[in-house]
Amino acid sequence: MLNNESKKDIFKIITFTISLIFMFIYIKPLWLFIKSLITLIAPFIIGLVIAFVLNVLVNKIEYKLFNKCNISSKAKHNLSIIIALAFVLSFITFMLILIIPEITNTTNIFIENIPKYQENVTNILDKVGINENIREGILTKTKEFSDKITIYINSHSGKVLENILGIATSVVMSVINLIIALIFALYLLVEKRNLIRQSNKVLNAYLPEKKVLEIKKIANLSNNTFANFISGQVLEAAIFGIMCFIGMLILRLPYAGTISILIGFTALIPIFGAFIGTAVGAFLIFMISPLKSLIFIIYILILQQIEGNIIYPKVMGKSVNLPAIWVLVSVTIGASVAGIIGMLISVPISSVLYSIFATNVNNRLEAKNTRQRTKKVVK
Repeated sequence: MLNNESKKDIFKIITFTISLIFMFIYIKPLWLFIKSLITLIAPFIIGLVIAFVLNVLVNKIEYKLFNKCNISSKAKHNLSIIIALAFVLSFITFMLILIIPEITNTTNIFIENIPKYQENVTNILDKVGINENIREGILTKTKEFSDKITIYINSHSGKVLENILGIATSVVMSVINLIIALIFALYLLVEKRNLIRQSNKVLNAYLPEKKVLEIKKIANLSNNTFANFISGQVLEAAIFGIMCFIGMLILRLPYAGTISILIGFTALIPIFGAFIGTAVGAFLIFMISPLKSLIFIIYILILQQIEGNIIYPKVMGKSVNLPAIWVLVSVTIGASVAGIIGMLISVPISSVLYSIFATNVNNRLEAKNTRQRTKKVVK
């Protein structure tokens, strides 16, 4: 006769096997359904992420500024939300005011210097032995290719218009989704205490006490991991931006302030962020001086080694207890699923899942070892 534990194990195996077979048979429609569902709830997911990130700042403001103020807790919370929003919007506006004119100026410089660039290319071709006939052949082929593109666009003008309308619709929908996400984030921040209280009531009403405690433990772990990650990442990005600014001043590189702020901002994205900022910065400097652009790239590569091996471990500590290989995997998957936002939130989410899985594995091994010791004692 099978005991109850064996019956449960057999039932779990059968259920898992049937589920696996079902997934393999219906994997395509299942994946399409998941993608449609994610698209549908995307504004609310983004809103949840925005609310959580802002909540870290709101909590710090509420604790630092209004901790000793003789006003109601609701007033403290609402004032902290207003200050946090004002700070974030001011920072984003400052970034745009600082960076957009520099990019526009650099583009204008590039357009103005096109004849000079062509002359330099011609001189280089002459030095390597490419004569005028070969250059004219290349120009002829380039013109033919350009003419073919023009003919294609003219003959498919309807499709081009359709594509433009599609892009415009996509942009409008993105703006609408962002507005919905911001409204939802504000609602979550304002009603945070009520939502927590209501969630606790629902959990206590439908689940046993043991399950409620497990869920609360996971929620606390997630909250601490996210909060530590955001705080540490912001501090680390600020240090990286300041070091970049000091180094650029010493090396007398152009756009020191603009590029340093951009580097610091993009450094918020794990692994790939600094490369994005470096690419934009190198382009801006390249329009002024290719040699200085090369110096800038070398300096950033050295700075990244210092930051990755010394600063990052000191600042982040064990707040994100995730091996480097899984950081890379999580950032890559996050980027493919949700773009920049996915890259930002993938590391703390993976860290939480990794911690939960590691805890579960350790608990199971401990329980298994306990059972084996008990059997030995009985024998």
